[in-house]
Amino acid sequence: MNGNEIVSSLDKLFGWITRAVVLNLLWIFYTLKGLIIGGMFPATAAALGVTRKWVMGDVDISIRKTFKDKYKQEFVNANIMGWVLTFIGGILYYNYQLLNTKEEVWIIVPFSFYILVFFFAIIAVWSFPLLSHFHNNWFEYMKIAFIIGLTKIHYTLAIGLSIFASVYLSLSFPGVIPFFSFSVPSLISIWLALQVFKKMSDEPFHKETEQVN
Repeated sequence: MNGNEIVSSLDKLFGWITRAVVLNLLWIFYTLKGLIIGGMFPATAAALGVTRKWVMGDVDISIRKTFKDKYKQEFVNANIMGWVLTFIGGILYYNYQLLNTKEEVWIIVPFSFYILVFFFAIIAVWSFPLLSHFHNNWFEYMKIAFIIGLTKIHYTLAIGLSIFASVYLSLSFPGVIPFFSFSVPSLISIWLALQVFKKMSDEPFHKETEQVN
C-alpha cells in the first residue's frame, strides 16, 4: 500500500468516525429535545433512517437535515410503537419480579415466561429497523418483526449481540457514550436488517428502497 492509499484509507476512516459522532450527538440532542419520553423513540427512528441511507451508499447526505426530517416524519408512529413496547416490557418485568417472590412454581410457568420474553425481544429488535425502511403503521411493524425475527433468527441474534455489546462497552467505558454508544450499533443493526429486507423483495434492492424514500 503506497502513501496515497494510506492517506485515502485514513480519510475514509476519519470520515466514518465523524459521521458516527455527529449522529450520536444528534440522537442525544433530539432525545433531550423531546424531554426523553417524547424524543427517544423518534430520535431512534431518525438515526436508523440516516444509517440506512449510508449503508445504501448515500454517505454525502446532510446528516442533520435527514435526521430532522425523519424525526418529524416518524414522531407519532415511533412514539406509539416505542411506548407500546415499553408498556409490554414493563408488564414482563413486573411478572419477573413476581416469579422471584414465589418459592415454588410449576416448571412450565418460568419456561412459558422466558418464551414470552424471547418473543418480545425479537419484536423489539426488528420493529425500528422496519420502521426506518418501510411505510406502514406501528402494529404492522410489530407483526412483521415477529415473523422476520423467527424466520431469520441468526440475523436476530447478530443484531441482539451488537446491541448487547454496545450497552456493555458503554457501561464499561462511559466516555464513549456521547460519541458512539448509539450510532455504531445503529449502523450495524441497519446493515444486518437491510440484508434481510433485500432478500424479502422480488424486485432489485435499489428499486424497492426507492419506493419507501
